[in-house]
Amino acid sequence: MSRRTKILLSLLSTGGVIGTLVYLQQIAVLYILATIALIVLLLIVAFSDLEEVGKSF
Repeated sequence: MSRRTKILLSLLSTGGVIGTLVYLQQIAVLYILATIALIVLLLIVAFSDLEEVGKSF
């Protein structure tokens, strides 16, 4: 599979899981997943090396 196909498949599956949780009214689980996703995003930004972005040459 190509990279684009893998990304689209993962987006569709994530949307399916979220849609299923909303349909089953499992909002507490969605809050937990959103909190974990936000923590992961903040950790990625915190540990990224932004000083070297413009110094590629």
